[in-house]
Amino acid sequence: MSKGLKICGVSDPIVLNYILNHPHPPNFIGFITNYEKSKRFVNYEKLRELTNVNKKQINFTSVLVDPSNSILEKISDINFDYYQLYDVDPERTKTIKFKYNIKIITAITISGKEDVIRYKDYSGISDIILFDSKGYEKSESFDHSLLDKLPNDLNKMIAGDIQIDDIINFKYKDFIIDISGSLEDEKGKKDINKINKLLNLYKKL
Repeated sequence: MSKGLKICGVSDPIVLNYILNHPHPPNFIGFITNYEKSKRFVNYEKLRELTNVNKKQINFTSVLVDPSNSILEKISDINFDYYQLYDVDPERTKTIKFKYNIKIITAITISGKEDVIRYKDYSGISDIILFDSKGYEKSESFDHSLLDKLPNDLNKMIAGDIQIDDIINFKYKDFIIDISGSLEDEKGKKDINKINKLLNLYKKL
């Protein structure tokens, strides 16, 4: 059974408010914090204002790609529940986790089966392992069957250009589902109608 749902790349207060007040909200909301190549990037001033709301027990997640010490210090006053880290080695991940007293989602980007086993390097450090494509700012897919032999007790999340109607395929798989690009309109903005469809469909699972 799927373990939860994450909507990533939220950057608009109207969209955020809609998600927070939906009758079937997700478990996580992600904010692109330091990766300026992404169209979903939110600068610090806007991010601080955007997240200064009642989270209603939703986990706010800062998405960070190889974050510098300066950006980590800067965002330390923002009420995030998780840091989602790309391109951060295990030792630095451990340092960040304990210095900032924060839960960690380690993102492992996948192109082949040799990438999958890297999750073992983060055993005992990361709270969740996210298996994602190598697209970063792009919504790209990868072969999800590469994850079929992961241990059941691994707390894991899956991303990679997952479409709204695809989530039925995860009904009996123990992943947290991470969705972003398929919730956007042709201009790359989050679409409330698509978000509503996703949340209602996930509730039915």
